[in-house]
Amino acid sequence: MDFRFSAEDEKFRDEFRAWLDANTPDDSCGKDEWTDSLEWHRRMHAGGWVGISWPKEYGGRGASLTQQILYNREYARARRPQLVNTIGIGMVGPTLIRWGTEEQKQRHVAKILSAEEIWCQGYSEPNAGSDVASLTTRAVEDGDYFIVNGQKVWTTDAHHADWCILLCRTDSDAPKHRGISYLLVDMHSPGVNVRPLKQITGDSNFNEMFFDDVKVPRKNLVGEKNQGWQVAITTLMFERTSIGGGLSVTDTVAELAGLAKCIERSNGTAWDDPGVRQTIARFECEAQALRYTELRQLTKRLKGLPPGPEGSVLKLQASELNLRINAFAMEILGPYSPIEYDGAFGIDRGRWSYRMLASRALTIAGGTSEIQRNIIGERVLGLPKG
Repeated sequence: MDFRFSAEDEKFRDEFRAWLDANTPDDSCGKDEWTDSLEWHRRMHAGGWVGISWPKEYGGRGASLTQQILYNREYARARRPQLVNTIGIGMVGPTLIRWGTEEQKQRHVAKILSAEEIWCQGYSEPNAGSDVASLTTRAVEDGDYFIVNGQKVWTTDAHHADWCILLCRTDSDAPKHRGISYLLVDMHSPGVNVRPLKQITGDSNFNEMFFDDVKVPRKNLVGEKNQGWQVAITTLMFERTSIGGGLSVTDTVAELAGLAKCIERSNGTAWDDPGVRQTIARFECEAQALRYTELRQLTKRLKGLPPGPEGSVLKLQASELNLRINAFAMEILGPYSPIEYDGAFGIDRGRWSYRMLASRALTIAGGTSEIQRNIIGERVLGLPKG
């Protein structure tokens, strides 16, 4: 097997690396984190580095699959802030390009890339999490509008969002995977109420949303009425790929090794302990296995084959490995582990404790680990459904 990249791909990587090295976000502006990230996003967009996989006619670069892999690696290496409109770029935009009307594309796509419009995803409900198809939020057709009533929860960035992709039940008599419609909802509409949820990390990125007689123009229906599950699956596929491919576990393992080398113990450092080195080496082996699994999936897609269950393997193993790495960091830190992020006397600014608290979410978002195991069991191992 040949894992070398082409000269064209290497040129792409060098160009992106040079741009990142020449453009550093201003950490001294004294603004809040969201505003700083928004300004960084706009700088990336001005440089032509947002939505690189999108077709050129929609503002992207038409980047190849290998270039997307290189892009993610270089971005992780440079440790730049996360872009603010990740749901819009990674999920909504590609879904609209596939399913949207020409009017919907013209209205929204360009503003997604530039972050002029921030998007959120209205899927999960209090009683419809992993089983999204059991949702109860209703949309009743009334002339040129749908009237929406219901509740969504765990909605990332809803408190910043201008628009929402919303799954609603439009036929209560149909089987649960049918009778669902996919709507584009203006978050500034009367009747939309967003309440941030305080997380264990201290952040409030997740929200619950309430819809009380919200009027949504019928032209904001994506795909056909009652056939929204097909559109929703497209969005979920983009989401799962972005989560699995976005976890740079190899870099995290390298950081963990650096942490072990600076934690002093009575007989040297944590790194001098053979047990610590062995555990970190095992993490590195697993991270490299994930890297080659990613390349295997890439090879299939370059041959024109559809994405296979490797996406579920990547998402499951990357999120679970990330969780174990952060848990082991807590063991290495010992008495320093409870110090919160940016707390006084915290090693590495206390970021490992923050990561530990945040890492569980990645085993839930985009399809829980249990869901991924079901997919692997049924589609790879041929096991019967439980």
